Amino acid sequence: MMRIDAHQHFWNMARGDYGWMASLPSDAPILRTVLPPELEPHLKRFGIDRTVLVQAAPSVEETEYMLGLADATPFIGKVVGWVDFEKPEDRRHLERLAKHPKFSGVRPMIQDIADPDWMHRSDVQWGYRVLIDLDLTFDALGYPIHLDNFLRLFDRYPSMRTVVDHCMKPVIREGRFDDWAAGLERIARHTPVFCKLSGLATEAASGWTLETLRPYVEHVLSAFGPDRVMWGSDWPVLEMAGSYEGWRETAEAIVGKGPAFDKVFGETAAEFYRIE
Repeated sequence: MMRIDAHQHFWNMARGDYGWMASLPSDAPILRTVLPPELEPHLKRFGIDRTVLVQAAPSVEETEYMLGLADATPFIGKVVGWVDFEKPEDRRHLERLAKHPKFSGVRPMIQDIADPDWMHRSDVQWGYRVLIDLDLTFDALGYPIHLDNFLRLFDRYPSMRTVVDHCMKPVIREGRFDDWAAGLERIARHTPVFCKLSGLATEAASGWTLETLRPYVEHVLSAFGPDRVMWGSDWPVLEMAGSYEGWRETAEAIVGKGPAFDKVFGETAAEFYRIE
């Protein structure tokens, strides 16, 4: 079985296009350049063969930077980039990027857009249609407030190859569960989209334990089934709330051994992102 980390990041602070970092405390551990050699020991420890490198800046230039890293790094299986959905002329970027064998698709940073209805604006619909036309993937990044809107979007574009990032970020630190769980279950039941088992530690309060995360992990597995769930580290963002080893071992303990393990920790991501 190929083991895959379905969600991780690299960045070079000198690039200067990671605007979201401006809101972090000055001593945040992730405010540093992070490149492949730093991740490699974690991958080796858990026998992980490939990763999916995901955008961290709203720029086509960062996508090209990531593809350069992918060209030089065998363990990067696919790259999820970005184009500006508010610029229909960015179709040319998608058509060009799609020719790269490691380019998978895009992730608009919807969680950072003030208007929760932005995804339904008429002027951004071209983006979803082009993803379908080019057989590219869509990573859905948002918060629980976006669940109903995403359900409408996924219903509208059922053939778009879609995965929900970070389980749609339940507010674990405040113990919120029911509304998030119901909304995510509706998506799982009524659409064919996949879900990343990632980003949960950073939504929990400091000092989280396996039992803190268990109900959220178990709900995702129950709602989507292992065939549509893929584990991701969200490293190095994960370092804001824990360690690579801690999150991986927690997820392994909850998922358990057997057929579900192989799906969640490799096979599902390989199928969705077409990693060989």
